[in-house]
Order: sequence, then C-alpha cells, then structure tokens
Amino acid sequence: MRLLFAYLKNKSKVILLFCLFIIIFAVVSILYNLPSEPIAYAALLCTCLGIIFTGFDFWQYSNKHHLLCKLEESITLSIDSLPTAGNLLELDYQNLLKIVHQDKMQLVSKADSARTNMVDYYTLWAHQIKTPIAAMRLLLQSADNGQNNELSSELFKIEQYVEMVLQYLRLDSTSTDFILKRYKLDDIVRQAVRKYAKLFIQKKISLDLSEFDCEVLTDEKWLLFVIEQILSNALKYTHEGRISIYMDCPNSKTLVIEDTGIGIQPEDLPRVFEKGFTGYNGRTDKKSTGIGLYLCKRILTKLSHSISIESDVCKGTLVKIKLDTANIKVE
Repeated sequence: MRLLFAYLKNKSKVILLFCLFIIIFAVVSILYNLPSEPIAYAALLCTCLGIIFTGFDFWQYSNKHHLLCKLEESITLSIDSLPTAGNLLELDYQNLLKIVHQDKMQLVSKADSARTNMVDYYTLWAHQIKTPIAAMRLLLQSADNGQNNELSSELFKIEQYVEMVLQYLRLDSTSTDFILKRYKLDDIVRQAVRKYAKLFIQKKISLDLSEFDCEVLTDEKWLLFVIEQILSNALKYTHEGRISIYMDCPNSKTLVIEDTGIGIQPEDLPRVFEKGFTGYNGRTDKKSTGIGLYLCKRILTKLSHSISIESDVCKGTLVKIKLDTANIKVE
C-alpha cells in the first residue's frame, strides 16, 4: 500500500492533467449540447485504457523498486547491476552515482594502502624492539640485585605493551586466523599465572587458584592473551589482599577472576570496554591506555565468548569470562 501511494504521488501531475482533460471535454460537450452517449463511451474507453496503462506502469515501477532494495546490500561494492535508466533524468542520476562511487573507491583504496603501510611499519617495529628487550633482560639477569629486580619488572611491562601492540594490529588484519580446538582450561590459566608469578611475589599478593576439570572450544593464543590482560589489571589495581581464579559453578564454563583491589566507579562500569576509556582509575593512574579491556571484549566476541565485570569501590572487582561457544564444527 505504501508503494502504491508513493507511485500515485510520483504520477500526481499526470493524473491531474488527465482529470483536467475530462473536465474540459465535459464542459465543451455541455456548452455545445453534444450527445452524451458517444462522449461517455469515449470517456469509458479512455478510462479503461488508462487503467491498463497505469497498471503496467505500476508493475514496472514496483519491479524497479524491489531491484533497488536488493541492491542496497551490494551497491557499496559495485554499481554494475543498476537497472537500465528509463529516461534521461534517471541516466543523469546514475552518472552522478558512478562518479561518487568511483571517488569513494579511490578514497578507500588510499586509506587501505595507508593502513597497510602503517601496520607493516608497527609490526616490524614491534618485532625489532624485542631484540634489545631480550638483550636487556640477559644483562639484568647477569647481576641479581634489588635494583635489577625493579628494572626487570619495568622491562616486563614494556614486553607486555609490545605484545599488546602486536595483538592490536593482528586483530583487524585479514591474515588473522583463529584456530579453534578443544583445550584444557587449566593449562591455559596456569600459563598466564606462571607469566605473572614474579609480580605476585613482588607485590605480596596471594593467589587462590582452583583446578579446572573442563575443556573449552577456543583459540589458545588469543584466550591466553585475554586472561593475561585481566590478570595484569588485577595486579595493577590490587595493592594488598588476594586474587582468586575459579569457575562460577561446577557445571558451568564461566571463568571468574576476582581481586580485592580498588574497584571501579559505578558510573564507569558501563563504559569499561570502550576503546580508549580509562575512567576514574585511569585519571589516577596516568599510564592507563584504555585499550586492554577493549581488546579483550573484541577478541572474546570473535571467539563466540563473552565477558562481564562486577565491581565495588574499595572492595574489589570480579571479571566473568563465559567460555560457551556457538555450535561450531571442528575439523
């Protein structure tokens, strides 16, 4: 019905002109006292022909409308499948559309080229920076003292930031592949814990680690990165107390990482997964980037997992990683 109204509105001038012709014929026939029967018969024939023509024209109008609606999904890629122009005005509009589309594709191509160059540069930089980092770590390990331990701790943070850069670049790369297999969750969690073992000791934070007797369908490398980011945040904002890692309930596949840290402000909780958002804690800790949780959210979404955070200020934060996945066939 909406399409019919749109068609009638589009043809309103023609309809108005047709009605005007009928009025003129009627007035002339009355003024000259012409027989009404042949005029009525001619009017009836004209009306029938008009209805047939209008019906055929509406059918063409409807087909073109539905074709254009289908093209909405693919028009951003190509405009070759546009319907044939019905008149000069439609042809002009199509020519304008082709010019705009060509200009857009050139801009997209330039943007893709610039992004590729940037990604290649930062990827190369991230790999090259690992060499001096490894050399510095060897030098620090050669003389074990208090100051070197502090330097090693700072160097560990640098390594984490470099790893975050690489993961950020890989996430949107077309060559990124997620290898989904069934892994023992206990093995993945313990890898992350071992990586941060020194920080637990240095900050004197106790760890309550449960055993996980379950398998999850995931990508080990990417899930490990997420767990490491959550642990890193927990250690950063926990000055005393403990960090607990356990399952939400025995039969669930929801991993919980709970700390007794400074917590998150209630007004900040809805935005913690936004890119670049640091909130109140970020303003206190000037080194916060607001990228870690954003990456975690995006990675888990790609893996068909989910993440949620609960927190009380000055009491602690509880992070839940739901590791259920869609029904994916693993080959």
